[in-house]
Amino acid sequence: MPLGLKTFASVNDAGAALKAGGARYIGGGTLVVRAANEGDVSLSTFVRSTDPALSAISVEGDRATIGASVTMAAIARHPALASISAAARAVGGPAIRNMATVGGNLFAPAPYGDFAVALLALDAEVLEGDQATPIEAFIKGRDADAGRIVGAVRFDVPEPKKFRFAKVARVKPKGVSVLSIAAMFDEAADGSIRDARIALGCMADRPIRALAAEKALIGRTRTADGIAPALAAATQGTAPITDAIASAWYRAEVLPVHLGRLLLS
Repeated sequence: MPLGLKTFASVNDAGAALKAGGARYIGGGTLVVRAANEGDVSLSTFVRSTDPALSAISVEGDRATIGASVTMAAIARHPALASISAAARAVGGPAIRNMATVGGNLFAPAPYGDFAVALLALDAEVLEGDQATPIEAFIKGRDADAGRIVGAVRFDVPEPKKFRFAKVARVKPKGVSVLSIAAMFDEAADGSIRDARIALGCMADRPIRALAAEKALIGRTRTADGIAPALAAATQGTAPITDAIASAWYRAEVLPVHLGRLLLS
């Protein structure tokens, strides 16, 4: 079946076009084009927007706004985003990073969406027109409206010492995730953790918070003994996926190991 492509100057017009049956938004196309090539008969029309704001990166002070069409490669090389560049570089190889977008990552099902895991740990906001939605709420409800178009994400750029990211893959450096972990933490002068956000990829069908592990870290120090309760609680509330890369059992078994390495790094 032939596929059509409709291009619109405005996001609003593109959003209206998405309401037609068989229409799907295309950014970098790393997932939606593959679906078409693999015979997804529900696809008939690709919709895209050339709005310049979708491809813009703005960093004012420590506040960053990244358009939904910005690629992982652009994030990885932006000097003001160096503290989160590891999360962008974790997405595929160079060819994929030149195409994969922020917006696509927000909708990517596990085992994809590594950058969305980082955004969840960063407590980002997802911007749709004038509406700003906390990323956790957005990810939980992202399937509710197939016609939604994300304009940008917004977050505070972290200090390097406060943000950690790790991707576990069988094929390095560009393999599909066994799991991915992002952590943000704030430490007091004595080294005790005052606040923590830990996000996990592949431990559900979409990125999730490791709430029990976060709670167990408060008041503790980043030492082997200090993080032990968090590692014991790491799998609480998770529902790991099983796919060709790894089983749910394996993902649950290795999560505490890699979370421990990340927290102690």
